[in-house]
Amino acid sequence: MDEGAANATIQKETAALKRAFRLAKQANRLPHIPHVPVPATDNVRTHFLTMADVHAVAGHIGPDLAPVVRFAAMTGWRKGEVLNLQWSEVDFNAGTIRLLPGTTKNNEGRTFPMAALPPLVELMERQRAHTREIERETGEIITHVFHRDGQPIRHMRYNWNRAAKMAGLEGAWFHDLRRTAVKNLEKAGVSRSVAMKLTGHKTESVYRRYAIADEVALTEGVEKLARLHQDGTEGRSIVPIDTARQA
Repeated sequence: MDEGAANATIQKETAALKRAFRLAKQANRLPHIPHVPVPATDNVRTHFLTMADVHAVAGHIGPDLAPVVRFAAMTGWRKGEVLNLQWSEVDFNAGTIRLLPGTTKNNEGRTFPMAALPPLVELMERQRAHTREIERETGEIITHVFHRDGQPIRHMRYNWNRAAKMAGLEGAWFHDLRRTAVKNLEKAGVSRSVAMKLTGHKTESVYRRYAIADEVALTEGVEKLARLHQDGTEGRSIVPIDTARQA
């Protein structure tokens, strides 16, 4: 178990113990509720995958799951949202993918304009063609966008861990793809309010935990700052206020 998972387990077990004491007190089984110290934990994960990493994992995870990995890396959607995506929520004519209210973690609806992202359109078109081929072979209608021979994908942890290890990324989580998408949105200059709508982050404080800048991004940021300073000083001269007013 990694450190993040261990911290989460400690927090859950501590909460369960405190609740047990409260119930015992209510049932007059305890004279008072004992103090349960909550251990300090640092559960903020900062890992993300580059797009080269994403393609490497997709190359090892198999043809049924590779589209899932690439879709998640482009949209930043949660694994459950991706695996439960229905064809009825994909509108090729409008060029959008919609999640209905109640189908997301925060229960809010979401729209992703896939037409504005050609690689995503290509992925969805390939997945649609694959789905139709299986429908012709089986004579059954497939409702899920991502599937194994027409059957919904329920679990993929083993496949993910195996593919990540083969790609030299042992210890990577599927959820790291969410950070990958946020990082790319930030790097592309997408406003934070728009990015949060696309990925489904409800609060900015949580979103900021995913907005990770790597060394390359930091260097690019300083280079932009350097150009700003250069543009603001070169070719200009200081003009006295009085002279400027006379002009």
